[in-house]
Amino acid sequence: MTELQLGLIGLGASAVVGVFAYNKWQEYRHRKLAEAVFKPQHDDVLLGATPPAAKVEAAPLRSEPEIRIEEPSAVDRRVEPVFNDVPYSDPYPTEPGVDEVIEIEEPAHFVDEPEAPPQFARPVAEPVVEAPARPVAEPVVAAPPAPAEPEDLPAEVPAGAVPAELLDPRLELVVALEMVEPVAVQQILHSQRDVLQRINKPAHWVGFNERNREWERLTPDSTLKVRRLRVGLQLVNRMGPVSEGDLTVFVNAIHALADELMAVVDMPSSRVLDQAAEIDRFCAAVDLEIGINLVSRASAFSGTKIRALAEAAGMVLGVDGLFTRYDDDGRAQFCLQNYESTQFSPDSVRTLTTHGLTFLLDVPRVDHGERVFGQMSELAKRFADTLQGALVDDNRQPLSDSQLEHIRREFIGKPQATMASFGLPAGSPQALRLFS
Repeated sequence: MTELQLGLIGLGASAVVGVFAYNKWQEYRHRKLAEAVFKPQHDDVLLGATPPAAKVEAAPLRSEPEIRIEEPSAVDRRVEPVFNDVPYSDPYPTEPGVDEVIEIEEPAHFVDEPEAPPQFARPVAEPVVEAPARPVAEPVVAAPPAPAEPEDLPAEVPAGAVPAELLDPRLELVVALEMVEPVAVQQILHSQRDVLQRINKPAHWVGFNERNREWERLTPDSTLKVRRLRVGLQLVNRMGPVSEGDLTVFVNAIHALADELMAVVDMPSSRVLDQAAEIDRFCAAVDLEIGINLVSRASAFSGTKIRALAEAAGMVLGVDGLFTRYDDDGRAQFCLQNYESTQFSPDSVRTLTTHGLTFLLDVPRVDHGERVFGQMSELAKRFADTLQGALVDDNRQPLSDSQLEHIRREFIGKPQATMASFGLPAGSPQALRLFS
């Protein structure tokens, strides 16, 4: 072996011996420190003599420290210290959640009546063990329910009566259908469309929108799904009352629709034909159309002048060949048509000439008919002054201001008052359906 190897071996042995010696010194030092801590510093005041050396046994390591001292006495008896009116306060409070149990077992020899109050020695400070605080349970807050998707409909939503503006039992045969599951509007309207088109009276479809909780008129372009459906067959229009054949076709079509949708049907059993006849008689008494004719005195009226005057008065030329004036809500007030057979059109009006014009007011379809008739009369007079014409009745007799006032009261005011007394005001949605 070389000198280097011998030197390294000696150096390693020296390091091992040094570490061993250091460990022994540390063990000796800690043992002395432990004896100093646990060695009694004062005599036992209860026994008057120092008890035999106590035997200390280490308790198993737990989360709650526990120190138990056992004495070598033949009879073990727990002695609770007696405090003679001396208030006691724990100088070392225990942290919440840490329970320290210190049990001291003393010999059974004690003094019944000590001659003098015992002098308590100040207890030796025990090491304080910091225990981690128990986590405080935070209140559990239930999360609010997620909002329903637009496609989800509530199971049951109370629905009131259908507004009369949509369906009026006096004017329509209203059939109720209740479905278990919501059905698309397009499927409903397409189901019996071909059959219902053979009827001479219109059928009105109304469904309950469960999102906004309102009844709505159903249209072919609607994306709504409904559980509650109301179908109304109009009993009367200007073509007369519904026939028995149309009524039979309608009833059969509704039953076929209910079978397809698996719906429950509520079909009224009233005398529908008698009801239709009564409504038709009422309509005949108030269904009036008032016209004021404007005829030329010499030369014919130019179509371009007619169009200029009509558009200046706020009238619009429609596909029906009439210049129509509308109110702010888009409802027709009165119209202007050619007294002759040729209708107005955007193309023909440029070259058209006519010897007469007619202003028309549909009495049951116009709200505030008397006022609107006054506006129409004033406009007809302006046309007559500009076009050099005259206002005449159907017999081509001149119309004076007194005659126009008589028409306003007798043929517009009274019929509209009759309609209002029947609960069917002129120009209302019901009147527009009935007089169509």
